[in-house]
Amino acid sequence: MSPSPADASDAATRTPTVEIVIPVYNEERALPGCIRTLHARLRDELPYPWQITVADNASVDGTLTVAQELAQELPGVGVVHMDRKGRGLALRTVWGASDADIVVYMDVDLSTGLDGLLPLIAPLASGHSDLAIGSRLAPGARTVRGPRREFISRCYNGLIRLTHGARFTDAQCGFKAARTEVLRPLLTKTRDDAWFFDTELLLLAEHNGLRIHEVPVDWVEDVDTRVDVVGTATDDLKGLWRMARLKASGAARVPVPSRPEPAAEHPDAVLAPDAARAQLAWQIGCFVAIGIASTAGQALLYWLLRGWWPPVLANFVSLLVLTLLNTEANRRLTFRYAAPDVGARRAHLSAGALFVLGYLVTSGAVLLFRDAEPDASAGAETLVLAVSSVLVTGVRFLVLRLAVFRRRTS
Repeated sequence: MSPSPADASDAATRTPTVEIVIPVYNEERALPGCIRTLHARLRDELPYPWQITVADNASVDGTLTVAQELAQELPGVGVVHMDRKGRGLALRTVWGASDADIVVYMDVDLSTGLDGLLPLIAPLASGHSDLAIGSRLAPGARTVRGPRREFISRCYNGLIRLTHGARFTDAQCGFKAARTEVLRPLLTKTRDDAWFFDTELLLLAEHNGLRIHEVPVDWVEDVDTRVDVVGTATDDLKGLWRMARLKASGAARVPVPSRPEPAAEHPDAVLAPDAARAQLAWQIGCFVAIGIASTAGQALLYWLLRGWWPPVLANFVSLLVLTLLNTEANRRLTFRYAAPDVGARRAHLSAGALFVLGYLVTSGAVLLFRDAEPDASAGAETLVLAVSSVLVTGVRFLVLRLAVFRRRTS
């Protein structure tokens, strides 16, 4: 259920509470320095009520004992123990049970500078953003780490952008925060118990239209790490494939709280045309641009294939390829904001009927032309194909806008 305007206003004006989770596994050496340093900084600098929770991931050394001693020594420090390993498991468990308004996590080595903590929390406390992440790759970030880890990080984040079109720059920095009300629905969809949890959560958040704030951070590598690089990389690749399938099927959609439409702050603002007209203008512009590119692409592919295949087969293959590309481009660009809940599978299946219509019209036009002009060149056929494709475009736009990508209201 979406919050009412009054609820949103109350949430924005009252002082939010913050819970910071430190997931640990066999960190008896590093834990005391981390908690004491963090506790002092929070006590002296954070203007919100806070709590530190140490999430012990089935450590087999003295980590749990050390954590319990710190909890007795320092006010505002708690401990949660789990019987199984996994950073994702720890965060899902503690965050899911938290009664704080904002939940945070950071790595026990404090590689990320704590100067970034308040900038991480502030956009969530104001209600401006839904999640916030530290980034070692954003403009302004300063990072001290070896070339091997730098290379792996850039390759992995580049792969996320390539395969999922992600707009965040750093999925794996151990410095993240979220508003609890929007986080809980996302947690129900997360499945990874280990290191891919971060990426999974961000991909789900972005896929569901949540606003992610990035903070450029100072970051210094701690070489005392528990990460199995090869095993983690393999799990990450599997996770990216699983998320792609989840998003394509439409199963990655989550009923997150909706954000109110933007409104002018100035009482005498001169506003642009209404949102519906502006959206229609955007859709027509994008659709026309994509349609021109698709028609040109289909004509070129048809012309190339006509050297080997008869017109009906060449038209079928060229139209099929360009219909897939056209539908995906319109899903990602033209109708992205009108119907963000439409997954790739549903969009392409729904567009299948349009493919049949387009194929019948364009093939019929080409066959009629060849019957009238049996000696016509492949170039002339291509021109007829392009003209007939344009005639189908108007029907295609109306069907996509009014049926396939129509906004569903609950």
